[in-house]
Amino acid sequence: MQSLRIEDIIVPIAEYATVSQDATLYDAIQALIKAQAEFDQSKYMHRAILVLGEDGEVVGKLSKIDVIRGLEPNYKNIDQFPDLKHWGVSKETATNILKDLQLWQKPLKDICKKASSIHVRDIMSKPVDGEYLSREATLDEAIHQLVIGQHQSLLVVDGQKVIGILRLSDIFSTVAQLINQCEV
Repeated sequence: MQSLRIEDIIVPIAEYATVSQDATLYDAIQALIKAQAEFDQSKYMHRAILVLGEDGEVVGKLSKIDVIRGLEPNYKNIDQFPDLKHWGVSKETATNILKDLQLWQKPLKDICKKASSIHVRDIMSKPVDGEYLSREATLDEAIHQLVIGQHQSLLVVDGQKVIGILRLSDIFSTVAQLINQCEV
């Protein structure tokens, strides 16, 4: 079996959807649509947008869940339940939280106005230490980091500079190809 390098699997920054942290949600969606149209269609589509600071360096990620959550400002009140997602919340509990916190109260009303007034910096996720991976890391290390951190992607760095993104979908595709090559 051939040795796979992280650099053979990552999506370089230049090929990924990026937007300034000062951009609006509307701008971010436009960047995602453009990047998906230009991306190699044999690969999985982009699921996030990388957010760039004033210096052009990656300062965050804007995922699909960040976008949806950003349309309903009251989701910020869920911070009082920090471990909610890890507890396997029942449908009944989720419904009660929805009512109690008045969540998802017409967030799609005036969606165009919201999309042009919400700034990416206010709804993006800032990467934590466990979301960075050295370009010299092995595929085994990358898989371990994705699984343990339950991440959808990792930012690949050369020193301190982000050079690309390693997506769980690309790792899965690589693993599936390796399994397919097995002679059982």
